[in-house]
Amino acid sequence: MVLVLVGCSDIQTQTIPVSKAAKFPEKPITVIVPFAVGGGLDLTARSLEKFAPQYLGQPLTVVNRPGGAGTIGWNELAGANTDGYTLGITGIDMLLLPLYGSVKYNYPTALSPIVQVAATPMVLAVQTNKPWQTLDELIDYAKQHPGELKFGHGGIGSFPHLLGEMFAQTAKITIDQVPFSGASEATAALLGGHVHLSFVNPMVIREHVKNSTIKILAVTGEQRIDDAVLSQAPTFKEQGLDITLTNWYGIAIPKETPPAIKNKLAEGFKAMISDPEFIKNMNNIGLPIQYLGPQETQDKWLADSQKLTSTLEDTGILEKIKNQRK
Repeated sequence: MVLVLVGCSDIQTQTIPVSKAAKFPEKPITVIVPFAVGGGLDLTARSLEKFAPQYLGQPLTVVNRPGGAGTIGWNELAGANTDGYTLGITGIDMLLLPLYGSVKYNYPTALSPIVQVAATPMVLAVQTNKPWQTLDELIDYAKQHPGELKFGHGGIGSFPHLLGEMFAQTAKITIDQVPFSGASEATAALLGGHVHLSFVNPMVIREHVKNSTIKILAVTGEQRIDDAVLSQAPTFKEQGLDITLTNWYGIAIPKETPPAIKNKLAEGFKAMISDPEFIKNMNNIGLPIQYLGPQETQDKWLADSQKLTSTLEDTGILEKIKNQRK
């Protein structure tokens, strides 16, 4: 049998049959979404699912593994078989969790990126029937009623949780955090009036903004969102608060997967993400494409991880979230 030597790490070398790598994939590929149905990661996976047979030659099977702010799903991904048939959706939360020191894997080193698909800022959303209609009004109310306001998020230590703590510290207010198992549950809690504010992906609430149920008070990006419905919302920076962080969505695989398989997946996803119809679909749900290849994504993971570590440590938020996770 003809074999190809494949370098997989500094200490390990794998061999795979040439014929096996050439035929990959020969069956459906599982994609793990580490949050509940309806959030940004889930919608990204399901958008890719529609185009996979055309560009990968096999369908994607999307499975949701919510819980632990993403740890359940990403642990399953990091420990999965390295045959290329288990992938996972990634987001910036994946970089945060190892900083808290209580996860089984260090995800940025246990996983290899295949592509970055899209990137988007988060937004601070409130119900439109509340007395605060601007960021300043919300902050003033919180200062007059310390501890009364509650913010919902997708799990202790998640990116929206971090943003809520950053907002409280930057605005010098006291707000209580309420964890849920994903963005869809946090949004439902906001719509139901069970929490007063939430940091969410704009695409998740776009229709609620359109029908005036939800109002966006601030955007975490450097610039406003380029969207007819969402562009009226100002950034935090415009309003004098230094909160500028952007979420992103991508695909990753266990690190020890043979490079020949990683390359086939990277090529297939790149072609998929470049499809005009896919781009149109993503724009329609409020997720602008920001494609990055494997090495560019790896570089971004490193840069974002360094920025988040510095921010969390310098502000003391890291210790606060660690204590909340106990």
